[in-house]
Amino acid sequence: MSLEAGNISEKTKNSDLSVFPTVREAFFYERAKTGKVQCTLCERRCEIAEGQTGFCKTRKNIRGTLFTLVYGDISAIESRPIEIKPFFHYWPGSTALTFSTWSCNFDCVWCQNFHISKATPKPDKAVYFSPERIAGLAIANSDDGVCASFQEPTLLTEWVVQVFRLGKEKGLRYCCYVSNGYMTIDVMKTLREAGMDGLKIDVKGDKEVYAKYCGGVDVEKVWRNIREATNMGLHVEVVNLVVSGVNDREENLQWIIEKHLENAGPQTPLHFTRYFPAYKFHNPPTKVEVLEKAYEMAKKAGVLYPYIGNVFGHKYENTYCPNCGEKLVKRFGCYVLKYKITGEKKCPKCGTEISITGQYMGKTLL
Repeated sequence: MSLEAGNISEKTKNSDLSVFPTVREAFFYERAKTGKVQCTLCERRCEIAEGQTGFCKTRKNIRGTLFTLVYGDISAIESRPIEIKPFFHYWPGSTALTFSTWSCNFDCVWCQNFHISKATPKPDKAVYFSPERIAGLAIANSDDGVCASFQEPTLLTEWVVQVFRLGKEKGLRYCCYVSNGYMTIDVMKTLREAGMDGLKIDVKGDKEVYAKYCGGVDVEKVWRNIREATNMGLHVEVVNLVVSGVNDREENLQWIIEKHLENAGPQTPLHFTRYFPAYKFHNPPTKVEVLEKAYEMAKKAGVLYPYIGNVFGHKYENTYCPNCGEKLVKRFGCYVLKYKITGEKKCPKCGTEISITGQYMGKTLL
């Protein structure tokens, strides 16, 4: 039996799997009629032959059984403000213990976290964190919740399910994903049952953008998951990274706005985020006026809470009452400087109910 997909050394590649704590049988797969196994973790639904891995390189067929190679293999861990995700209407002012593993099921050429999302798992060199340790660290650090982020968290799902269950048992207020939104419905339901109540999904652009720049996946599956997550009662926020020369034309922005209203609804925050050159893509940063145009288009179309991201100090980072225009939350990047929404989640000026999940957990800085 070989574990070559994880770059496992000759010394260990024929060892019993039990020596690798990050190699566990996967939750989501079926045996295909072809003799292969079909992964059902994400909508790529890779059919994987004996000894091979799927597109994401974190799932391997070993003797007809699909294994995850990244169970608790943590590439990064940090306590972070929830607004940095960005979640602007979900437990504002709180912090989440945030963690990630390796690789991705997309292949975006402008990836901001390519140093971990483009890395192949190495089980013989993995740093294993037990679910109990992560939940304990979050409590000890006085974090309000836990968040799987940095690279695509769907690949860590088998382990995260245990983290979320333990976190809720220990009294954490929330559990969330920052995702490309390409998991299967079964995965989303499993995460929901385990305690996930927040989901931020990145929408990269239209069908052509996904085909040309993200590894040939189906954007309609992403919109389906946004719709299903909303229907499940999850707190959802949608982010569109506006990339210069790719998806920054007015017709692209209008398409995003229309699909957002159709699948997420007007109450769901929609963030237009500034792109900066990264990884293999070197087009210039997004013009701020393009982001402002996207914001104004969204507002005019009926999105109640549009935002601009990665333009620190811009007025469109703030939250305004959709009825009277009162500035309710003043931000600088991920920092909340002033918070005026009442404890009843209403505008203090006109009494309009504001769509917020959870209570404000921070301190007013101004």
